[in-house]
Amino acid sequence: MTTRLAILGATGSVGQQALEVVRAHPGALRVVAVQAKSRAAELGQIAGAHGARALLGEVGLDSFVTADDVDLVLVATPGIAGLVPTLAALEAGKSVALANKEVLLTGGHLVRAAAGGGAGERFRPVDSEHCALWQCLAGERMAEVTRVVLTASGGPFRDRPLADLARVTPEEALRHPTWRMGPKVTIDSATLANKGYEVVEARWLYDLPYERIDVVVHPQSIVHALVEFADGSVKAQLAAPDMRLPIQYALLGERHLPGPAARLDLVAVGRLDFRAVEPGRYPCLEAVLETARSAELGAMVGLSAADELAVERFLEGALAFDGIADLLRRGADEGARLAGSRAPALEEILAIDAGVRRALSATAGVR
Repeated sequence: MTTRLAILGATGSVGQQALEVVRAHPGALRVVAVQAKSRAAELGQIAGAHGARALLGEVGLDSFVTADDVDLVLVATPGIAGLVPTLAALEAGKSVALANKEVLLTGGHLVRAAAGGGAGERFRPVDSEHCALWQCLAGERMAEVTRVVLTASGGPFRDRPLADLARVTPEEALRHPTWRMGPKVTIDSATLANKGYEVVEARWLYDLPYERIDVVVHPQSIVHALVEFADGSVKAQLAAPDMRLPIQYALLGERHLPGPAARLDLVAVGRLDFRAVEPGRYPCLEAVLETARSAELGAMVGLSAADELAVERFLEGALAFDGIADLLRRGADEGARLAGSRAPALEEILAIDAGVRRALSATAGVR
């Protein structure tokens, strides 16, 4: 049976790697719809090559993903823009493969309700860490899980003297040591805000309290996640740092089939190192985790909005690297102030997001 696939963010890094997976499995996957925010010529070429519908921009995304010819939607657009089409697809009975952190960060309670639960056939995580947990937890009793561990490469500045972080340039921050990703998630990986987001995602995907979700630095990015059980045993998922592997696992629906991803050679790797997250090195991670543990969902929406602004301004050279965390905290405070309920509906989430952007854009240093 062929799965009819819609790709949101088809011209981006994840979208392009998903197309490689599709080409490797022509009998199992067929692209029927593609979307991108920009790069119209490239989008047109992709659509023409696959005989697919195309949508440029974000207007009409909800109807685009709910069309009758779509079985599975890959949400690979960055930012809160992915939330509305994700909910629309799930509510229309489609399956969703999620490669967007902000969707669960801002609306995890809504997504979990619409999907009828966490990771599974209807809602498939594409992040390497969450795809790893999905595999490690298959067939296991959650009551026997003591904790899960997400690994982080530590980014390009894991060994940079703390005093030098204020002078980090966008060019340096975009040189991730192991992963090939888009600019937003690459900067979030440099600040480790992304690892905080993945902790929040794990909470919604696997219904785990935050005290049972840990983070360790693992520079080689070979072990993607670990699960510790009540008897002390630990199950881990290892693979080469190649996003095509989790993308394929999600698109094919929990099947381990040959594909384009690189193979792991442990002898060539030679060693696997792990270390604790160094206090003070990643203030953005600390800001995300503090906000998450507050259980103020409006604050998390505000932090997400602030991060989008902060990354944009950093890449433009208008905000210092070590100023990103402060903007995240200001966004969280403003989001909490604007929230009218502890579990905001979609309309309120979008209003909080817009309100925080307006408030922060009116302050010095952020247009």
